[in-house]
Amino acid sequence: MTFANVGTLETAPGRRDEVVAVLTRPNPELRAAGCLSYEVGVDDAAPDTVFVIELWESERAHRASLELSSVRAAIAEARPLLSGRTTGDRFTVVGSPLHD
Repeated sequence: MTFANVGTLETAPGRRDEVVAVLTRPNPELRAAGCLSYEVGVDDAAPDTVFVIELWESERAHRASLELSSVRAAIAEARPLLSGRTTGDRFTVVGSPLHD
């Protein structure tokens, strides 16, 4: 079943666009690792927050992706731009009105 990871990353003041640039940099390794979708969003009402929605083939695929050198490098690059406050939810997708 598809695994979802949905969360927010609070950035240091004024650093949101830098975090978005890191998170949206093309990374073909993600698809090869089992990432089905990786969406990054912003809301002008929350100028120091980045929203991330990830869909993976499995929770195991998501965990394994954290060992990829490209993912580790992106995390290391983004970490100093973050305030340290995050939220997140993880769940198994059980259905959708858009798919059979």
